[in-house]
Amino acid sequence: MKVDWSTFWQRILEATGETILMVILTLIFASILGVGMGLLFFVTRKGNILENKYIFFFLNLAVNIVRPIPFIILLVAISPVTREVVGTTIGTAAAVFPMTIAASFAVARIVENNLVSIDPGIIEAAQAMGASPFQIIFGVLIPEALGPLILGLTFMTVGLIDFSAMAGTVGGGGLGDLAMAYGYQRFDTSVMIVTVLILILLVQIAQFTGNYLSRVFLRR
Repeated sequence: MKVDWSTFWQRILEATGETILMVILTLIFASILGVGMGLLFFVTRKGNILENKYIFFFLNLAVNIVRPIPFIILLVAISPVTREVVGTTIGTAAAVFPMTIAASFAVARIVENNLVSIDPGIIEAAQAMGASPFQIIFGVLIPEALGPLILGLTFMTVGLIDFSAMAGTVGGGGLGDLAMAYGYQRFDTSVMIVTVLILILLVQIAQFTGNYLSRVFLRR
């Protein structure tokens, strides 16, 4: 049965809002967790300001285990944990939890890679001036890596839009759920085309915004 587009646009808008909400919430939570892990990654590396081989080994192992798992498999695998934490495995809130888990480890690696590219001489100069590890982290490392980090988070945002669509295929809500329920299962090509176009538009907006912000901070 084909959808009635005179009334279906309201459902499209609701699904788009759910997708945007999933992406924004996940980006906030994953940025907090991922940036924290990434900083810890960097400062505990061998020869760095808070060298600790045990913390570095544990974080590196955790990232190397979680990151290669395809999101759709991770989504299903941790569904019992999602049910315990959120109370359900269906809906937008239930999708945000596994998306945050997957994105946090990816952000951590992005942060670490950006920090590694910082000139060690800058850190050594800060240490020579008597800066504490806390001052080096928040006064040197984060400002120096902010522009590239924004680009990394932009890349992650595009990935989260993809994650949200996959989460929708198993009842996570949003455009993915809409495309599955009304497009794929009802063989309505028009719904599939509209949802794909909206997803492409969201990706373009995210990429443009990220590129603009990164240029602003890089000029500083």
